[in-house]
Amino acid sequence: MKILLLGAGGQVGFELMRALGPLGALSAATRDGRLPGGARCRVADLGAGATALRALLDEDAPDVIVNAAAYTAVDRAEDEPALAQAVNATALDTLGRWAAARGVPVIHYSTDYVFGGSGARAWREDDTPAPRGVYAASKLAGEQALRASGAPHLILRTAWVYAARGHNFLRTMLRLAGERDTLRVVNDQFGTPTPARLIANATAAMLARMTPRGGFAGDAAWGTYHLTASGHTSWHGFAEALLQAAQRAGLITRMPAVLAIATTDYPTRAQRPAWSVLDCTRVQDVFALRLPDWQTALDAVIGELAGCGAQR
Repeated sequence: MKILLLGAGGQVGFELMRALGPLGALSAATRDGRLPGGARCRVADLGAGATALRALLDEDAPDVIVNAAAYTAVDRAEDEPALAQAVNATALDTLGRWAAARGVPVIHYSTDYVFGGSGARAWREDDTPAPRGVYAASKLAGEQALRASGAPHLILRTAWVYAARGHNFLRTMLRLAGERDTLRVVNDQFGTPTPARLIANATAAMLARMTPRGGFAGDAAWGTYHLTASGHTSWHGFAEALLQAAQRAGLITRMPAVLAIATTDYPTRAQRPAWSVLDCTRVQDVFALRLPDWQTALDAVIGELAGCGAQR
């Protein structure tokens, strides 16, 4: 099985290179043609238009496309709506149409941001989206384009993604802990912190289950699924938990005070969902996955960071 991985340089893409490698011949692509560390790979700039993307697809001729590329600068998207739409939606139309014409499945990652406002229970896959802001709307448009294309697909909505590398909330908190005595973190937005490695491992397990003899099974369970760790917390709760774990692991020498603030005290260009908790029952039932609670998943990432530090 030949797998084309788009967005291999991002947090999820980086982990997918490791997780998907054993499943087939992996062809990785990034926007600038370089992988983390500097090695060269295929070029796939989803904002560059359909012609270049179709040329890559024709040349690579994959058996499955895994799209981890996205425009994720939530606030900047308010000032760059055309680029966000091009990467997150128009490119999905191109991918989907190419894949549908050849019967090639597409695995694509979406976001909790498609659900706006607050909620009383975890969002299910069939709940009505209500995106707020350019980024959220562009991601929903990408989902819709892929579904409309007719290509076999998995759309995996996830949330609050972080990792031991890259730019993310965990790494920002660890950096600030070394610079400040007090951190102010929002406590009225709720979701589930989810490591990129968890997403990649789950994707590989789903793909393996759908290809028991090397090809896709006729009863493969295509569709939209929610995929996060279990449980939920606030950004403030996540910050406290990760800093406490980091202190125990020796990654920081002291614990700063973590003050809870309201969203109104930390205005941003784009509005964030107040309730981002996703119901992952369906993906666990259909693919026999067991998703860890977010605290256990956090401990694994902190352990990875501590291990890297020890090696250096």
